[in-house]
Amino acid sequence: MFSRQRLERTCVLASLLATGSLVAAGPCDIYASAGTPCVAAHSTTRALYSAYADALYRLVRSSDGAVGDVVVLSAGGVANAASQDEFCEDTTCHISIIYDQSGNGNHLTAAPAGGAASGPDALANAISAPVTLNGQKAYGVYIPPGVGYRNDAAVHTATGDEAEGIYAVLDGTHYNDECCFDYGNAETNNDDNGDGHMEAIYFGDCSFWGTGAGSGPWIMADMENGLFSGASAGYNAADKSITSRFVTAMVKGESDQWEIRGGNAASGSLSTYYSGVRPTGYNPMKKEGAIILGIGGDNSDSAEGTFYEGAMTSGYPSDATDALVQANIVAAKYAT
Repeated sequence: MFSRQRLERTCVLASLLATGSLVAAGPCDIYASAGTPCVAAHSTTRALYSAYADALYRLVRSSDGAVGDVVVLSAGGVANAASQDEFCEDTTCHISIIYDQSGNGNHLTAAPAGGAASGPDALANAISAPVTLNGQKAYGVYIPPGVGYRNDAAVHTATGDEAEGIYAVLDGTHYNDECCFDYGNAETNNDDNGDGHMEAIYFGDCSFWGTGAGSGPWIMADMENGLFSGASAGYNAADKSITSRFVTAMVKGESDQWEIRGGNAASGSLSTYYSGVRPTGYNPMKKEGAIILGIGGDNSDSAEGTFYEGAMTSGYPSDATDALVQANIVAAKYAT
């Protein structure tokens, strides 16, 4: 007898196989097949939909201010890194826009000033995070302190206590103990509006609010006024330190329930670091629906990290769906 979760996974697989192989599908195809579609999808390395054939990000060239878009080599494929190398030859380029592949127009641009830091934030150097995917060169988004991206007018993202899922692929070796290297849902006015006004993936070894096992770094959830690794602020032995070069990080939440999941983005399966009720004062949630990358909700911009890809969904993805997304990420073969 199939469990409900195993049956759901079988149905999703059957749907994907009817339209193409699992490898050919993108993470957002998998989420859509499971009934939790992406409402925002960002990557500078590859398409997150099998049919996506447009621009991944925009470059601005320091020598003359010219701009150019980096597109995928083919539908569903990897970024055309050679076009970036040619455009930026003998000068410096920065990433000015990270395009939303979902069709909702939830693009990320330089974050404006907020309650914790002035702005606009600086833009990421376009060549600081080279990687390969299945042997093809691409560039991630290398974020040092002072760099950050945001969209305060995002549409169709979760607000209030609505359910959502968030995933990101990150560099497991690039982090610090400052606040806050995040990707996910934040305030629309760039201020700290109180407990529960955020729901974002955090990555680093900041121990001011909470910690996991060991010395870090950890995947945690930034829900505003706290980085949470469990049911309350503080120590959660189940939230393991990360040791892999490439990291899959997931945070998902619904009414009085949320999870942290993660794993090696280059091999293996996901682990669940927390699954349970919200911390006291965080139920119901008061999410506002803006999207941030590399900063906290009030533009706290002292953290560092590297982002390769990520998406936000409508609805709470099942663990079975997460497993398929992880398999797709592993199949992309991120490597240095």
